[in-house]
Amino acid sequence: MSLTLVLIRHAKSDWDDPLLDDHDRPLNTRGTHDAPRIGAWLAAQGHVPLAAHVSTARRAVETWDGVASAFPDVKVSYHRRLYHAPPSAMLHVLNDAAGATVAMVGHNPGIAEFAARLLISAPDHPRFADYPTCATLIARFDADDWSDVGFGMGTAVDFITPHDLP
Repeated sequence: MSLTLVLIRHAKSDWDDPLLDDHDRPLNTRGTHDAPRIGAWLAAQGHVPLAAHVSTARRAVETWDGVASAFPDVKVSYHRRLYHAPPSAMLHVLNDAAGATVAMVGHNPGIAEFAARLLISAPDHPRFADYPTCATLIARFDADDWSDVGFGMGTAVDFITPHDLP
């Protein structure tokens, strides 16, 4: 059996209010435009998650809401520990996941490092290393359960950024 991870960095956020706590920053106009486009692309490619694990930060929640507009019947769990999480914390959340295809929405710099460490080899994409906003990795794992997934086990199926979409 194989498992598929849809790993999404939150979309572009708004920095207009310097007094707003970082956790509470919303998406900006570009972010609210990009998230549904990524969701539509995922649905068109057949990468429809059964479950999603999302940071509690407002921009991550709003990103998931936009992405999930393409497939609204996904079971969603919100995790404070995914807010600016290091790769080890992200892996812990993933290891507790259920379902053949799982989505995760998080933040940089942790998500870029997490993606790189999960894969056997990086995808051939010029933006993979910096993992820009709303970048999305599709990774497959030859495993029966998410608890069996670890670093260096994934195969990159695809990597896309909003800039890559028409």
